[in-house]
Amino acid sequence: MFYIKRITLLFFLVFCSQVRATDILQAYRLALINDQTFRSARYSLESIRQKIPQARASLLPSISVVGNKGTTKADTAFTNVPPVDRRAHSWSWTLQLTQPLVRLENLYAYQQSQYIVDQAEAQYEQAVQDLLLRVTQAYFDVSVSQEVIAASTAEIRSLEEQLEQVTRGFKAGTHSVIDMDETKARLGLARSRLVESQNNLEGKNAELEKMTGTHMENLAVLQPSIQLPAPLPRDRHIWMEQARSKNPEVRAQQAAMDAAKSGIKRARAGYAPTLDLIASRGSNYSSNSLTTPNEFDTRANSSQIGLQLNIPIFSGGETNAKVTEAIALKDKSESDLEEAKRQAAVEAQQAFAGVVNGLAQIEALNYAKESGQSSVKGNRLAFKLGVRINLDVLNAEQQLYAARRDLAVARYQTLLHGMKLKASVGSLGEEDLLAVNAMLVH
Repeated sequence: MFYIKRITLLFFLVFCSQVRATDILQAYRLALINDQTFRSARYSLESIRQKIPQARASLLPSISVVGNKGTTKADTAFTNVPPVDRRAHSWSWTLQLTQPLVRLENLYAYQQSQYIVDQAEAQYEQAVQDLLLRVTQAYFDVSVSQEVIAASTAEIRSLEEQLEQVTRGFKAGTHSVIDMDETKARLGLARSRLVESQNNLEGKNAELEKMTGTHMENLAVLQPSIQLPAPLPRDRHIWMEQARSKNPEVRAQQAAMDAAKSGIKRARAGYAPTLDLIASRGSNYSSNSLTTPNEFDTRANSSQIGLQLNIPIFSGGETNAKVTEAIALKDKSESDLEEAKRQAAVEAQQAFAGVVNGLAQIEALNYAKESGQSSVKGNRLAFKLGVRINLDVLNAEQQLYAARRDLAVARYQTLLHGMKLKASVGSLGEEDLLAVNAMLVH
């Protein structure tokens, strides 16, 4: 009985989750698990993080054991003695510990690995920002398509009502066949736009499904009267300056330049001597002798400890070539860093302009929508009284529903530009999706 209740409760929760509109936060959390581009970025970070312990290992002691065992057969001849067949058995083993004491190249390699991981961390943060924006873009594309379909459906209903009115007037002799043809033509175009919008919705749903791994329908949309936030601060120069230092791609390129500088030190360390502490313990055994008439066994145990100094003198120009290569990579990384800063500033400027201009556009389209509603009502009434013609009514309706469609696009685009603005300075996060969720009709 207990299990039946649990299954019933689970079914109820699943049913409720399907009835309730899907919000953008749910889509993002599904994408965190199922988006393959983001999964690739996460695994890339995990692999690069291993560069630090790999580089650290070259500074720590290493221990190895080497052993061998063998048999030697020979025909041995000594003076005044007939040749004899002899076999010699031998084995040996050596346990050796090596502790680097002075290895500048390994030290700079360890330092370089830390910068490389810092770069990977920044690139992963950029991947998180990209995922947030891609999910938002895909979600908004579906939402816009839903609102466009709703507007097109309302336009079709309005045109069908107008066609009925014109048809009645034609039968009564108050309207001409031209009025009917005009209305039918507009109705046909509206139905064509609806089909196009439905096809577009299928494509946008497929894009969202590719990221989330789940087919989503009935998405929550923006509340009709919601006031979209303006960017704070209201100075685009502040945003641009922050983007030049805080953008994840800029920080990744900064880490890459630091790694390149360490690479120069690492390459130049190839000229420096190395000093190692070496300690070993071993044993060897051999039976018989191939070089003396007497047969005897030999066994020896040995221990050794000492310092090993290696002074490089000439390596065929390899070290010099590595230094030249490292300097060129450092120069390249400086150029990449400056390019990343400029690109981040441009993205911040464009996103800021998108929000400011979008808010102004929304205000204008709201006014156009309200005026269009009044215009449709007035033209319909005037058409009934014979003051306006059918074409006036059709034009007013076309302007109204065009304003509705443009308003839906502008609202989502403005909100998306606001998220791009935050992403340009590396501050976009899950809390921003929570803020968007508060604006949706669930």
